[in-house]
Amino acid sequence: MDFAYDARTEELRERLLAFMDAHVHPAEQVAAEQRAQQDSPWATPPVVEELKAEARRQGLWNLFLPDPEYGAGLTNLQYAPLAEITGRSPQLAPTALNCAAPDTGNMELLASFGSPEQRKRWLEPLLAGGIRSAFAMTEPDVASSDATNIGTTIRREGDEYVVTGRKWYISGAMSPDCRIFIVMGKTDPDGADVRRQQSMVLVPRDTPGVEVRRAMTVYGYEDHYHGGHAEVVFDGARVPAGNLLGEEGGGFAIAQARLGPGRIHHCMRLIGMAERGVELMCRRALEREAFGKPLARQGVIHEWIADARVQIEQLRLLVLKTAWLMDTVGNKGAHTEIQAIKIATPRAVVRILDDAVQLHGAGGVSQDFPLAELWAAARTLRLADGPDEVHQRSLARRELKRYA
Repeated sequence: MDFAYDARTEELRERLLAFMDAHVHPAEQVAAEQRAQQDSPWATPPVVEELKAEARRQGLWNLFLPDPEYGAGLTNLQYAPLAEITGRSPQLAPTALNCAAPDTGNMELLASFGSPEQRKRWLEPLLAGGIRSAFAMTEPDVASSDATNIGTTIRREGDEYVVTGRKWYISGAMSPDCRIFIVMGKTDPDGADVRRQQSMVLVPRDTPGVEVRRAMTVYGYEDHYHGGHAEVVFDGARVPAGNLLGEEGGGFAIAQARLGPGRIHHCMRLIGMAERGVELMCRRALEREAFGKPLARQGVIHEWIADARVQIEQLRLLVLKTAWLMDTVGNKGAHTEIQAIKIATPRAVVRILDDAVQLHGAGGVSQDFPLAELWAAARTLRLADGPDEVHQRSLARRELKRYA
């Protein structure tokens, strides 16, 4: 594995860093002010659309898709340092580049499993940034850490599927631009193979029987920039049989295909969030005084900053190794490393951001700095895409098999 970025990656890094400095970071406060003045908190602030237009103009668009037919054609290893940069402003940068979850994973699924008609109707407008989407998997009434628990039913009736169930924390569903749900449910609830009971169907938001019931907060934050997180009820929603994604019984496998890249993308952005935390920590330490000397001369601050730098460098190397393995031996071959980064990265970044909050005092928990919101996002990723304990269980079993 070569630790140097290749020429294309380095060129894109320089352009993206310039874009962040010239456009994204100055827009953070503007976006907050515009959102406060809008009638709906879920409407997209005008400055975000300006950022999207500028990103497209500069060729910084759909960088996450490895298929050159749809995106930039970058490998995971090439995309990793770019995703890290966007993590420094997770509220704006991923959306500006059309690289924000959950749309990224949904576009990957449509590109890989969608029919030509499905790609024409839904993938193309998603690639253009004209609509948003949501992935409806998590449910409040079952332990969603075990995806085979899903209670939503997808029942075939003639030329239609009837979808019935209750979902929550469905990211993107509060956005007025959300037009399509990818819904996971059971088409064969009594099947012998619990991993072949599930399927996925495409359910347009305006389908009768679909109710976006309420917004779900995350540590009190509504996460407007990702289209919020909603409780959604499907009450006998009917869609054509042609809306099936892939094949009946393939839902579990499709979900796993989606979650592998999703997990590493989150970890890439988390490293950028940690870098933002360290930057704010260092600036604050040099600006503030306590007990007669700058905070930067207090011993405990040295420990926080040094530990953060060591952890970031460790995490970055592990994420880059994982990206390289995904490119060279595939997601299955990188299974252990994908789980390792999913366990290690959110934990470490939560600690780094917590130290940054502590250094900022009351300011750290306020809306005047991004740290509290960054902390909430990082802490949530210890649950999203599978809680730590599920990954630890799977990874440990694989490790034990080597000695059994």
